[in-house]
Amino acid sequence: MTTASSPATPTAVDRVLAGDVRVAARLMRDIDDRTAASRAALKALHPHTGRAYIVGITGNPGAGKSTVVDALIAHYRAAGDKVGVVAVDPTSPFSGGAILGDRIRMQRHFTDDGVFIRSLATRGHLGGLSRSTFDVVAVLDAMGYQRILVETVGVGQDEVEVMKAAHTSVVVTVPGLGDDIQAIKAGILEIADVLVVNKADREGADRTERDLMHMLDLRAAGERKDVEIIRTIANRGLGNGSGIAELAQAIERHREVAWTGEGGATRATLRAAAQVAELVRGLLADRVEAALAARGGLRDVAAEVVARTTDPWSLAEAVVGTL
Repeated sequence: MTTASSPATPTAVDRVLAGDVRVAARLMRDIDDRTAASRAALKALHPHTGRAYIVGITGNPGAGKSTVVDALIAHYRAAGDKVGVVAVDPTSPFSGGAILGDRIRMQRHFTDDGVFIRSLATRGHLGGLSRSTFDVVAVLDAMGYQRILVETVGVGQDEVEVMKAAHTSVVVTVPGLGDDIQAIKAGILEIADVLVVNKADREGADRTERDLMHMLDLRAAGERKDVEIIRTIANRGLGNGSGIAELAQAIERHREVAWTGEGGATRATLRAAAQVAELVRGLLADRVEAALAARGGLRDVAAEVVARTTDPWSLAEAVVGTL
């Protein structure tokens, strides 16, 4: 005897699209573990992405990036936008997980259903961005978060990778860290779409802004020269004189260029190219790891080099040849 089939049970992808936070969190964990199932889910979610506006927040350690992010969350929530946050943190040498707690820094938003905060450990990945950043952003995008803030680890010179994932890159500087043009020496000024002088109530804010303006004047004419400098005192939140509303307005002005302006399509292609390149590198790295494991592991392979039974170049070629 047959019975009428019951409605199909919602899949994990369906539940993510419906905004199921618990399922999304499990998927993000699987993404970080690079499981085959998570990759299949990402493929299914891709047609539902492309609606969120992504803002990268980077800068030197101690500049107050997390405080700026916290205030921006409050600003966007007051406007009724859902906000996703990806906080890329250093990796614990003991657990392999993120050592900075997003819930410590932004815990006032923890109970807000319109905010989703996810920490990712860099796991040794250079550039301040985890291998999983693009993928976690895609999940948040598919879930309907209109604003996604990506806060990087703040390691300095390799932070340029933040621009690959973001529509708008915000570089946060601060006076009084012992170097008037710290952002330039860190190699991150060139990626800025908006520059922020945070803790602007400190002595030296005027000089820091002048130095940044001087460095911008040295740029060649063109889009990268037209960068707004905004002063903030982010620890005031949305209070009077915090500068957060002005920062959000500067981001919106850049959005008109980056998303709907003439160069919007070109920028979108460059972001997609960066994502594909990152995925290719990641998949190749996984295959290399498997190939080394098949030979007994990296230490056994290295022992052959130490024993002079082979050379490192030949070994590297042999491993790559098995891919």
